[in-house]
Amino acid sequence: MLHADIPLAGASRTGPGIGQIRARFPALAQSLAFLENAGGSQVPVDVADAIRAYMLESYVQLGAGYGLSNRATETVDWAHAFIGTFMNATATGKVILGPSTTQLCHMLANCYAETLRPGDEIVLAETAHEANVGPWLRLERNGAKIRWWKVDRDVEDCTLASLESVLSERTRIVAFPHVSNLLGRIADVPEITRRCHRVGARVVVDGVAFAPHRAIDVQAWDVDWYVFSTYKVYGPHMGALYGRADALAELRGPNHFFIPDTNVPYKFELGGACHEGCAALLALGRYLAFLAGHEASYPVSRATVERAMTRTSELEATLQKALFDGLAAIGGVRIIGGGGAEVSERVPTASFLHERYSPSEVVAALHRADVAARYGHMYAYRLCESLGIGTAEGVVRISAVHYNTVAEIERSLAAIRAL
Repeated sequence: MLHADIPLAGASRTGPGIGQIRARFPALAQSLAFLENAGGSQVPVDVADAIRAYMLESYVQLGAGYGLSNRATETVDWAHAFIGTFMNATATGKVILGPSTTQLCHMLANCYAETLRPGDEIVLAETAHEANVGPWLRLERNGAKIRWWKVDRDVEDCTLASLESVLSERTRIVAFPHVSNLLGRIADVPEITRRCHRVGARVVVDGVAFAPHRAIDVQAWDVDWYVFSTYKVYGPHMGALYGRADALAELRGPNHFFIPDTNVPYKFELGGACHEGCAALLALGRYLAFLAGHEASYPVSRATVERAMTRTSELEATLQKALFDGLAAIGGVRIIGGGGAEVSERVPTASFLHERYSPSEVVAALHRADVAARYGHMYAYRLCESLGIGTAEGVVRISAVHYNTVAEIERSLAAIRAL
């Protein structure tokens, strides 16, 4: 099913070119320029084929003891192991799989509801996607006190200085995004984590907008919890949550009472992980090997993951410069959060406003040019409110990933200039 013994065609030692990469994504054969990747990426043929093959060949329940059931069980176990490697989590904690980041954050917050005491403080970043805000706000009913890590209006982002002003000895949880899905800036996760740990707080990092662009390294960053959506990283519609071992030990998973607390991750996976999704995750590992210019084999190595994500950032650097330089050159356009194109500081996601045209009018022009983009608050509703941006229309967002081309960026810029 995984064909791990077959060498990858068309891959070099330094990684494939953009033509080879786009050929792996059937959807990209359309004329449409997919520049709404922050909402969800396209999938390579490997991923789609794996779902079909699993459902036709191995669609049985786990743990029944017969051969096909054992094979299905191995697929789910291997998928957890692969995501552990993808996040560099295997030495320090466990990976929990679920249907989405939003669901996993709700599950985690519900688990913490049993441990928090009245007066315990939860710090929430105003830059966050609502998935990592709403679940924690619900804990106010348990007596938790919410403190806001507010946006600095001058820099349009949350700063380390403003974080220090809300941390205290009563802080138990700090929830924030690695990259704001609206701003596109990369937060200093290791330094934020260090400051939070200094007061005894756990960090819950939303890595959804970071994961498609750079290698996740939960071990190096020393985070307690890290969550992302696999459907934004060329995989199936699922989410993955890393929990550090000591953080997991503080909580009791919500799955059935007869499942031992020590049975992690299953104790935290209500209903179990999506089986066909797990098959797709393994195929995603094959695609990463292709990106890295390595032969496909199981298990996928950490070196392969790191090389693959280095290749994505190499390809995205040119796209990012074209996008931000191009927007900055258009009169009347204001990039939210600043327009620097440095790859070390941001990902190729740009949100902007036009002084003469509404977001809906700009996006209508992009759609006429056969560019997939969108407008709205992007579920960063509170960030828009803090920045004085109307939530009814929000911003225009253009977001690229490694399989996009400069020609697609130029097409979108030309549509905006034509206004």
